[in-house]
Amino acid sequence: MNASLATVAYIASTILFILSLGGLSNPETARRGNLFGVIGMTLAVLATVFGPRVTPAGYPWIIAALVVGGAVGLVAAKKVQMTQMPELVALMHSLVGLAACLVGFASYVDPTITFASPAEKSIHEMEIYIGILIGAVTFSGSIVAFGKLSGKIGGKPLLLPGRHWMNLAGLLVVIWFGRVFLQAESIDAGMLPLIVMTVIALLFGIHMVMAIGGADMPVVVSMLNSYSGWAAAATGFMLSNDLLIVVGALVGSSGAILSYIMCRAMNRNFISVIAGGFGTGGGAPAAAGDAAQPAGEVSPISAVETAELLRDAKSVVIVPGYGMAVAQAQHTVFEITKLLREKRVNVRFGIHPVAGRMPGHMNVLLAEAKVPYDIVLEMDEINEDFPETDVAMVIGANDIVNPAAQDDPGSPIAGMPVLEVWKARTSVVMKRSMASGYAGVDNPLFYKENNRMLFGDAKKMLDEVLAALKS
Repeated sequence: MNASLATVAYIASTILFILSLGGLSNPETARRGNLFGVIGMTLAVLATVFGPRVTPAGYPWIIAALVVGGAVGLVAAKKVQMTQMPELVALMHSLVGLAACLVGFASYVDPTITFASPAEKSIHEMEIYIGILIGAVTFSGSIVAFGKLSGKIGGKPLLLPGRHWMNLAGLLVVIWFGRVFLQAESIDAGMLPLIVMTVIALLFGIHMVMAIGGADMPVVVSMLNSYSGWAAAATGFMLSNDLLIVVGALVGSSGAILSYIMCRAMNRNFISVIAGGFGTGGGAPAAAGDAAQPAGEVSPISAVETAELLRDAKSVVIVPGYGMAVAQAQHTVFEITKLLREKRVNVRFGIHPVAGRMPGHMNVLLAEAKVPYDIVLEMDEINEDFPETDVAMVIGANDIVNPAAQDDPGSPIAGMPVLEVWKARTSVVMKRSMASGYAGVDNPLFYKENNRMLFGDAKKMLDEVLAALKS
């Protein structure tokens, strides 16, 4: 394949990637958008492998890499559960960062690269330095995010004394060694500052994500998605590959926009998320004290009584959360929804932007269970309908339905937009226990007079509700 044909293939791939992003913006077109992305990536890989920059001698290595990588991808796609998708995404981001680091070091020591002028050499070395910096932060930060999302690392933020000054000192050291690196007269002389910067970037990535609380993890996932895009773009600059630059910019910018949307959904700004401190260990009991003891008593309810409420209702709003994902209860939820709709009950779903552990987590689970897209509504679309709703059914959600966000200015989640399920005539909250949510904040909703608590595993309880509805 000559250079002109490879360029045409790259342009076609770019168009397909843009169409893919457009398709992924809507659940109804997401499958088509995913297909565009697959076709675009396949075309890009073929154009690169058979392009003028790859010699036939490299084909065995490339084929071996494709076989190994493809096998790992197939196994992951088949074995990873939908509840594990957030940590899988974080792990994929780490690989992009690692690739950027490896490509950066390889480009620096490559003896075949020649430069027409000292300025061109300096620009290339700056691309290497920035690319490795972004890649290292993305790699280590994504590994920590994987650990937090998978439960291997606690959700409680690690807030070291003087952490902001430590970050500033690290930045100044990185800038200083960047100057030393650009002034190095040989590869050996430049390797030390490059390695020192890489170590600092790796430590910064760990420190940055460790300082972020569990409640902000959906924002962290989208933020790391953006970082991985910029790492890919930096790799494109190092390799002089226009497609990598464009695709990296697309991923980086879309991830940044998504992070902004997520921050708005939580009434937080991006800097405060990076600063960390929001959220404690997931599922921990609320702390003792007056603020943690809302007035009132909990009113438990059985699965049969819940079925009676749903059968007598005319309007039902279901609010899914991470508990539904863990219990793999989305298919039972669909069966209940289908049965109620056959009885002419108006059933809809209310989705909070940060429900679950990653953006769109609940939408993906409901789509997998074949819940119709037109009854899955965003928080802003459904909130005003709760006063006219007979039953609001919360399945494994906590922080996103916490009225303390509106009523308690001293709450850690004060000001965070929430689904106002307590305004329904009756709300039913399904939980295993009275433990707090991922933000570690007690929920006054549990003690409201019109709220009922259905304790137990979500899948088991919903199966009982479904059986009662059928009988």
